[in-house]
Amino acid sequence: MKRILLVEDDAIIASGLVYALEQEGYDVVHCNSVNSAKTTISNEKFDLAILDMQLPDGTGFDVREALKSIDTAIIFLTVIDDEGNIVRAFEGGADDYISKPFRLRELIARIKRTLNARGDAGRSLFLTIGDVIIDTSARKAYIGEVLLDFTALEYRLLLTFAQNKGQMLSRAQILESIWDSAGNFVEDNTLTVYIKRLREKLGDSVAIETVRGLGYRVD
Repeated sequence: MKRILLVEDDAIIASGLVYALEQEGYDVVHCNSVNSAKTTISNEKFDLAILDMQLPDGTGFDVREALKSIDTAIIFLTVIDDEGNIVRAFEGGADDYISKPFRLRELIARIKRTLNARGDAGRSLFLTIGDVIIDTSARKAYIGEVLLDFTALEYRLLLTFAQNKGQMLSRAQILESIWDSAGNFVEDNTLTVYIKRLREKLGDSVAIETVRGLGYRVD
């Protein structure tokens, strides 16, 4: 049974989510503050954490910091729906982000997708792209023995290219892969920023080709 940590200070939202998730077969532990969540994290392990961004004694980012040394998937749940916070969430290691008000079935679908993705990554699998080797079980990438320093979103972007070598990917396809199926979370020009950052970190080890007017390709 998958274990979920829910950190949410709104009692009505929390009770509804706990009930719905338990009906889906998850073991759910609810905390209503950063401090209570930190205490729980120090004593228990979870497969996934759903973190409200605004809490009485801090933010969801504070809880995320406490989870950094633990292999726990993260979904942020918040009323703050601006690009700056979204980018910060993903760069801080979030797996997904959903804004309030939300549709319950959509949240459950995202939870299942996130846990399934983690399960797939848990099976040892190595991918190569250019001079880069990706260890999907550890979610790490190397050039030779050198570990590359990627944010969670940059890693997703690299993995998308590795899984589609030789194929031309449109910007829409890439956005769907690294954000969500509806592409709701980011303006198109943000992808350009992340492609630039990825190119800078990869140097000559991987050639990301721009197909003008269409998208990108990596052979």
